[in-house]
Amino acid sequence: MTRPRKSLRGSCLALAAATALGVVAGCGDPEPTRAGRTADTTCDGQAPGPTTVTAWFHDGQGPERQVLEAQVRDFNASQREVRVKLLVLPETDYGALVQSAADSGDLPDLLDFDGPNLYSYAWSGKLRPLDSCLAPSVRSDLLPSIREQGSYGGRLWGLGTFDSGMGLYVRPSVMKQIGARVPTSAADAWTQAEFTDILGRLRAAGYEQPLDLKLPAVSDLKEFASYAFAPILWSAGGDLIDRTTYKTAQGVINGKASVGAMSILQGWVADGFVDPNPKDDAFTTGRTPISWVGHWDFPRSVKAFPGDVQIAPLPRFGAQTRTGMGSWQWGMPAGAADGDAVWRFVEYLLSSAEILRMSEANGAIPARQSVLKRTARFRPGGAERLYVDQLISGVAIPRPSTPAYPAITRAFAVAVDRIIEGQDVQRELDRAAARIDRDIAANRGYPEPR
Repeated sequence: MTRPRKSLRGSCLALAAATALGVVAGCGDPEPTRAGRTADTTCDGQAPGPTTVTAWFHDGQGPERQVLEAQVRDFNASQREVRVKLLVLPETDYGALVQSAADSGDLPDLLDFDGPNLYSYAWSGKLRPLDSCLAPSVRSDLLPSIREQGSYGGRLWGLGTFDSGMGLYVRPSVMKQIGARVPTSAADAWTQAEFTDILGRLRAAGYEQPLDLKLPAVSDLKEFASYAFAPILWSAGGDLIDRTTYKTAQGVINGKASVGAMSILQGWVADGFVDPNPKDDAFTTGRTPISWVGHWDFPRSVKAFPGDVQIAPLPRFGAQTRTGMGSWQWGMPAGAADGDAVWRFVEYLLSSAEILRMSEANGAIPARQSVLKRTARFRPGGAERLYVDQLISGVAIPRPSTPAYPAITRAFAVAVDRIIEGQDVQRELDRAAARIDRDIAANRGYPEPR
């Protein structure tokens, strides 16, 4: 909603400009303050008058951004009541920009944020609940994983127009050359020992470093480290935190199962199986026939090797394979904006046509079950069907639904980076556990808002 705001000249947009010039590294991340729980009156059902809604979006992959910009233009042209003004901010510092704006009271009317950050935002009072806005017919059509990742404390705080998929991109023609099978479902995933053997056979066949782990994305200490490698812990029987209480990470992130799984990952790097991938995409350029990545690389991967890309589940480190879920969501920051006006645009983005439009651009799993049925690549037998099967069968695990998650993911990302560098696995995971527990203690265990 248009209203006086310091952000036009204030700290957040000044930081955005400075970031673009390479002057500023980021903002601080002060501890949140627990907000009280109030009645959900975000949407009252009254039609909005002429209104301008401000929205922030992270500057992610090009096709995704281009579709959203087109959606804003089309929405604005389709009616006269609500006009959306979109600001695209650099993804590298997006979290810091949001925090800075929250501290100064300059958040927009509609905010795009990475799914697991929802719990911290909701707990600290930065968001308004959305239950009063969402129609029951749309709610029932959403994927259960979309509803799950958008909920905290029994309420709905965020909604994504798509969910994510994580797995291995494999060149079947290359696997055939070395006599290796390609798993087609989570039930027949490679064991970690079988996968390690395949890496060795690929090297013998001429692929010096056959596995692309997206190491640059790991070393930037952003969310990819947790999204990509927490499934290793889950598969082995470990986790990032004790989910029975959400009060400690000790004995879990640094327990025997987690240490063993991360030691295997470290071994792949130490044995030279992993492409350093410093400047380009090792998979699409043909250097590696296996890539450990998510749905966002599917369009360009199949473009590079038409008819020769198959998605396989991640290798299993224990009884079964695991994978991640969750992606970017839309939420309404706390404030005086007319919720019905803001929701008008969110509702447009959640329409079947617009969900399909976005999914075709970014390769992600559509948020609505009815749209899945209209999309050939997500139907049974489709090229990306494995992602859907993982989401609906319980193979996909949500990242911990706790306000401590920002501290959890930072600690784990640092540990992963150092483990890949060759540091002692147990020591680094012990340090991660200690960092997480210090954050939980500093916030009195993150009690739920009343």
